[in-house]
Amino acid sequence: MRRREFITLLSGAAVGWPVAANAQQPAKIARIGWLGQHLARNPKGREFFRQGLRDLGYVEGRNFVIEFRDAEGKFDRYPALAAELVALKVDVILAPNTGAALAAKQATTTIPIVFVGVSDAVGFGLVTSLARPGGNLTGLSNLDAHLVGKRLELLTQAIPGVRLVAVLWEPGPAKKIGHEGAEVAARALGVRLQFVEARGLEDFDRAFSDMTSAGVGALITLPGGLFIDERRRLVDLAAKHRLPALYFWRGFVDAGGLMAYGPHGDDVLRRAATYVDKILKGAKPADLPVEQPTKFELVINLKTAKSLGLEVPPLLIAQADELIE
Repeated sequence: MRRREFITLLSGAAVGWPVAANAQQPAKIARIGWLGQHLARNPKGREFFRQGLRDLGYVEGRNFVIEFRDAEGKFDRYPALAAELVALKVDVILAPNTGAALAAKQATTTIPIVFVGVSDAVGFGLVTSLARPGGNLTGLSNLDAHLVGKRLELLTQAIPGVRLVAVLWEPGPAKKIGHEGAEVAARALGVRLQFVEARGLEDFDRAFSDMTSAGVGALITLPGGLFIDERRRLVDLAAKHRLPALYFWRGFVDAGGLMAYGPHGDDVLRRAATYVDKILKGAKPADLPVEQPTKFELVINLKTAKSLGLEVPPLLIAQADELIE
């Protein structure tokens, strides 16, 4: 080989080496922080989110990993857990409730945060407006202030003539809105409400005794992580006290509760995955409008209705998305 040809070949190869080397470098693995309330009690939620990412082409372990932090039902642990995720320099934080979102916001002004299940993102100072969030947070609202009225309406359809309804609530940052929504709806429907507080599992027996003593005719529950975690205990107590109850999530009906009405969990967490995807691809939370859920489901357990001596009206059965028999 002539010297000039050899030098030309060598130069061409050298140019190609960096390109080939770069092509063989693994793609960046996105690190997603999950600031959970009680991970062991709700594995389906995490699977819905993972499925949403898989639908968008992500493969766990190959191009994304999830760093879970679990408050184990203790709201006061959120700030420290949020700080841990910030220290890990995750690419985005998923906050699946109002308390987690507030703690994450306090912990960082730079890492993008996607929230789920927040009833009033503007009122809690998480975003400037739903259309233009303006900071490092965006996500999905749960419309709870409006849904509590719909739940009361459905409950009065199921139990015509009910006059006193217990509202079981767990103290937390979002509960004032739920109270206001319930009171407005109750006035419109001509029913009275008795608010009953439960801060922990140890309060449940007392709460149901108070309801029975007051002569309430039915029960609704405001959304709360404690209630989700202890849903079977709540359902059992409602059955014991023969109280027809309408819950905020279908998991209660699967556990034997009478009725549930709320956003479809599958849809909400899959939509959260689309926010995470957009952010990982360069979108800014400030430019991603806060969404409201588009899918709601009414689930009725006819077996439970029969055990309570209730005959569910045909009109209500026709509205149901699913009947459990």
